[in-house]
Amino acid sequence: MDRSRLIPLVENIEGSRILVVGDAMLDRFVSGTVDRISPEAPIPVLRVTSETSMPGGAGNVVRNLAALGANVTFVAVCGDDGPGRELTDALAADPLITADLQIDPVRPTTIKVRYVAGNQQMMRADWEAGANIDDATADRLIAAATDTIADFGAVVLSDYDKGVLANGRAKAIIDAANKAGVAVIVDPKGDGYERYEGATLVTPNRKELEQAAACAAPDTDTIRAAASDLIKTHRLGGILVTRSADGMTLISSDGDHHHLAAETREVFDVSGAGDTVVATVAALIASGADTKDAACVANTAAGIVVGKIGTAVCHAAELIAALHHKDLSDAEAKVLTDAEAQERIARWRRQGHRVGFTNGCFDLLHPGHVSLLSQARAACDRLIVGLNSDASVKRLKGEGRPVQNEAARSTVLASLASVDLVVIFGEDTPYELIGQLRPDVLVKGADYTVEQVVGADLVTGWGGEVVLAELKDGFSTTATIERLNKNKT
Repeated sequence: MDRSRLIPLVENIEGSRILVVGDAMLDRFVSGTVDRISPEAPIPVLRVTSETSMPGGAGNVVRNLAALGANVTFVAVCGDDGPGRELTDALAADPLITADLQIDPVRPTTIKVRYVAGNQQMMRADWEAGANIDDATADRLIAAATDTIADFGAVVLSDYDKGVLANGRAKAIIDAANKAGVAVIVDPKGDGYERYEGATLVTPNRKELEQAAACAAPDTDTIRAAASDLIKTHRLGGILVTRSADGMTLISSDGDHHHLAAETREVFDVSGAGDTVVATVAALIASGADTKDAACVANTAAGIVVGKIGTAVCHAAELIAALHHKDLSDAEAKVLTDAEAQERIARWRRQGHRVGFTNGCFDLLHPGHVSLLSQARAACDRLIVGLNSDASVKRLKGEGRPVQNEAARSTVLASLASVDLVVIFGEDTPYELIGQLRPDVLVKGADYTVEQVVGADLVTGWGGEVVLAELKDGFSTTATIERLNKNKT
């Protein structure tokens, strides 16, 4: 398949409207290192170095949709408690997300805490309520989900079996969507698919399919048979079975089926991969794609996200790069936006890497640049290069500069073994970018003093180091351009 033809479908996601209804929760990751066993019991001692929180459960579907550029309305339930307020604030921080969280006065907010050493998850602790939801809360939830359902391009039901979609609520939302002509994509739980009757697409993993069909489904033929029976029994439009390392299988109500091989080269964490799949499928269907193309793009997105640590998301730029280059090597592309870079840096830090940063215009790459970058890389485990945008170079260097545009300059930098990541910034200095990326090491040429290095105050303020690299004499982009112009005359 020529996957580059799918790129316009991903680009069309921007501005689409998706409704997500499901079980909201707060995901926490407590990260650190283990270097001893507790004297109190034969268990490892985690020395905590960082703690992060983010929306989990159905909230992770919402995060993935926003990362793809969709406008998302999230209808869910949370408790009248600190974690509920933390969840609400986290969702409100994204301008593409409208959270309509119904407060249940008797249910605490569900929390999942994962303890991670390096890139290995050691343990998970859950705080969660039973399945019952206050009647008044349930009524408000149904009203919030159905009153404007016709305004959306697709509806996602993200069922984590925490009660939001129980007691006929899933069926009520599906019926309202069908009446309005809106596609419904369900990420299911449990064996009772009657609650999802009439859904456009259901996306179980293989284990969930076996549970729902009450039979083993170890291969494509048995998966197809089990899914076909469920489709017929519950009037489903189709089933997309996620099969981990074995990829995905799409079975349609007309009996057609397609198998998609897994698209990843290195798996770090499968947490939330199913959320990425259902989000990508819903976003593509809402923007006009058919189910087969949506499943193909979702398969690529899943391959990207399992290469990250934690309940991560797949950004539209990553997805377009992977589709354009026809393999997932470009999911690890070195040229990223600042937001994508922060995600990559978080992964590096969980792996214990020391992150360095240097910057420049790098208009015509010369041996002086190569020497600076080699020294910078030697001072850290992973090196980020902040690259001035074309507009920024023009302001700093004048008309006629840059000689090479930012796409060419970033591509050349990214080809160097010493460079792990390139981020283009539009300001005259990288001060704001340094504040966002928070490198452990800041590297600049020795023609500066530490006090003159932009961002030195930030880096030293959070305990980082400023390194002045030795310059290689006799090389300069400006001098090279002058020599070229002189030779012309």
